[in-house]
Amino acid sequence: MLHSMTGFARQIMESAAGSLTCELRAVNHRYLDTQFRLPDELRPKELELRKQLSAALKRGKIECSLNFRRAAGDDSGLTINEPLVRQLGAQLTEISSILPAVRAPDSIDVLRWPGVVLEPEIDAEPLFADAQQLLGDTLDALIRMRRSEGERIEVMLDARCDDILRIAASVKTRMPEVLEVARRKQLERLEKLDISADPNRLEIELALVSQKLDVDEELDRLESHITEIRNAMQGADAVGRRLDFLMQELNREANTLGSKSGDTETSRAAVELKVLIEQMREQIQNVE
Repeated sequence: MLHSMTGFARQIMESAAGSLTCELRAVNHRYLDTQFRLPDELRPKELELRKQLSAALKRGKIECSLNFRRAAGDDSGLTINEPLVRQLGAQLTEISSILPAVRAPDSIDVLRWPGVVLEPEIDAEPLFADAQQLLGDTLDALIRMRRSEGERIEVMLDARCDDILRIAASVKTRMPEVLEVARRKQLERLEKLDISADPNRLEIELALVSQKLDVDEELDRLESHITEIRNAMQGADAVGRRLDFLMQELNREANTLGSKSGDTETSRAAVELKVLIEQMREQIQNVE
């Protein structure tokens, strides 16, 4: 089952301490790259949260944002940073003497100054436990979304595999005719030159021409790679890198088929194969 590397999930948890919001944004990346934005209360627990995320996801660039908002109206423990208020008062008095025309800040303005109101400390362990649970729920939602997108990609890849097998079968069916046409053309060239060739030598030359045009091995490898792709898609592990490697192998066989092409139809088939392989490769860039 394929999983896409792209996705988004958002979950909210309400508790007595306040509201926790977790957002996960994921895009494709060669490896697992995680970025965290945490409130001050959870910064000491970043390593544990990273481990939790990396245990669930294997590839992708992941942005994890955890926001905490204290419960509204919980002001029972609010205190004023008196030394800071006195320091601000002295500085405001000095500023007023320099700029008497400027309105002096009122008490509300002072209360809004960073650090003036000291909020009560929150017990970090229960908050961390809530954050772990919320991150787990958000990861589950992200994985469901990535799995859904992966199913769409798998359907598309499976259809392209069918197309590749159809083209390979068509080329294989026509190959005896292509080789026979090439053989006749070689004989016609000799007849026009009016040269009497040694029969044994002639057969060797014709065999070499047939060998250069024969693409049975390339077609067999194409079919083998398709089998490997389908087996990989049914696996439980992250297979993005494996599929990317198989795309390179498919492209190599398509290029060889084009270079050994003996007629227009085979050349056209090689081009169609490369188009299909590129479409698959673009989708596989998003597979975990």
